[in-house]
Amino acid sequence: MTIFLDCTPRDGGYYNDWDFSQELIEEYLQAMKAVGVDFAEIGLRSLKNKGFKGANAYVTDDYLRGLKIPDKLSLGVMVNAAELVSERPIESVLEQLFPESIDTTPLRLVRIACHIHEFTKALPAVHWLKNKGFTVGFNLMQIAGRSQDEVEALGAEAANYPLDVLYFADSMGCMNSADTLKIVKWLRKSWQGDLGIHTHDNLGQALANSMTALGAGVTWIDSTITGMGRGPGNAKTEQLAIEMSEYRGSPCNLVPLLSLIRRVFKPMQDKSGWGTNPYYYLAGKYGIHPSYIQKMLDDNRYSEEDILAAIEHLKVEGGKEFSLNTLEGARHFYQGEPRGTWCPSVIFKDREVLLLGTGPGVKSHCKAIESYVIKHKPLVVALNAETGIAQELIDLRAACHPTRLLADCDAHVKLPQPLITPASMLPADVLESLKGKKIFDFGLGLNDNSFLFGERSCVIPTSLVMAYVLAVASSGQAGRVLMAGFDGYGGGDPRNEEVNRLLRQYNSNPDHTQLLAVTPTHYEINKTSIYGLSL
Repeated sequence: MTIFLDCTPRDGGYYNDWDFSQELIEEYLQAMKAVGVDFAEIGLRSLKNKGFKGANAYVTDDYLRGLKIPDKLSLGVMVNAAELVSERPIESVLEQLFPESIDTTPLRLVRIACHIHEFTKALPAVHWLKNKGFTVGFNLMQIAGRSQDEVEALGAEAANYPLDVLYFADSMGCMNSADTLKIVKWLRKSWQGDLGIHTHDNLGQALANSMTALGAGVTWIDSTITGMGRGPGNAKTEQLAIEMSEYRGSPCNLVPLLSLIRRVFKPMQDKSGWGTNPYYYLAGKYGIHPSYIQKMLDDNRYSEEDILAAIEHLKVEGGKEFSLNTLEGARHFYQGEPRGTWCPSVIFKDREVLLLGTGPGVKSHCKAIESYVIKHKPLVVALNAETGIAQELIDLRAACHPTRLLADCDAHVKLPQPLITPASMLPADVLESLKGKKIFDFGLGLNDNSFLFGERSCVIPTSLVMAYVLAVASSGQAGRVLMAGFDGYGGGDPRNEEVNRLLRQYNSNPDHTQLLAVTPTHYEINKTSIYGLSL
């Protein structure tokens, strides 16, 4: 017999602090019954109470009794094993978590999410929960990458307990069908009870892995609506319901679920952004915990280059266990204290500087910009490897992000202009890629709240090359900075505010250089026209 479980309110709660309205939960339960779900894992049961979390983070018996629960749909909760293997005796924790037995509570299923190192210590909970009458499952997390001996030992350990289902979770989203079959085979050496699988969708393989497991004899299979869950999310209930209907030979009614997706879950997904993307794909490929990606995507300090650089760092250093300290270490890809060997005042002092950004304003007003450069001879600095005007009119280039430098290294080596970059602080592979290039080494340090201009280095809030080159100009005591091609974003795009915040930090330093936009911009910069300047 196959069991179809949906865990949307539990796994999806990471996006809204488990604060689902009762009306939504009751509509959700009706939709689950309509598509043939057997168990709805309605949330967590926890003793941790730090910061606000909604009812589905605690799922009390009183809360369950207040719900309209459809016939033939059973409810479950998940408990994190970390709460069971604390300093307190496990029985004491369980008594507080589950004060009622199955005779008085609507709860039917308890699943325990467990890291490998917690498994042996948490397993005695099975006896206690079974005595209360509950169906009990254990979810083995992060099983991918474990050796055959380790996985077989886990199955043998589970066989000593009256466990109803042993789940394995593809926590990193890095498994394919062959990996799935391998794990099933290894667990089956000693464990003959029901097996379950929980898949993540980093590589877009969640549904395929689920169906592969089903074909290999796995009997419990779960999913979430639209895949709602941390990071790339899970197998999608709306897809799995179709496959399960065909597999079981029983009809399902998708209308209530699809209506719920259109009205509630799709707008939530658009706002919160779960679902796979290239970053999650890379994380899955290299066995990196998806929480790293989710945290970086939610943090405006991380540009595209920052995220890719952090993934490269975690790929080498290891990122299976999520840690904020590790994430901060991945961000600090500039090695050591800010230092450099080049003093920009040699070139910049009292000069008018024209910065060429990457926006369409440079191309749109190219002739006027070139005319101004020929007539007034400012010091022209282009960002990265962009070329919007005639090459011979560009004096210098600036680039600072290791990932962007690696991507542009071939272009930089061929371009004639010297490159301003924090060479003394860059990784060896980046420097090797720029071998033979004339470099002006100006150091860089990152501090969220600082814009400091030193003689041979700077400290800035972000690794954006725009921030770096503004610091170079101010450190070099430039006369003023004209900015072309810093168009910004239309329609109230939040990225404008991020840059505006950066500009306010820059202007708060009394040694900042005057900025003047000469092509159209959405940023908070004083504006003039390149056409008027050319007169």
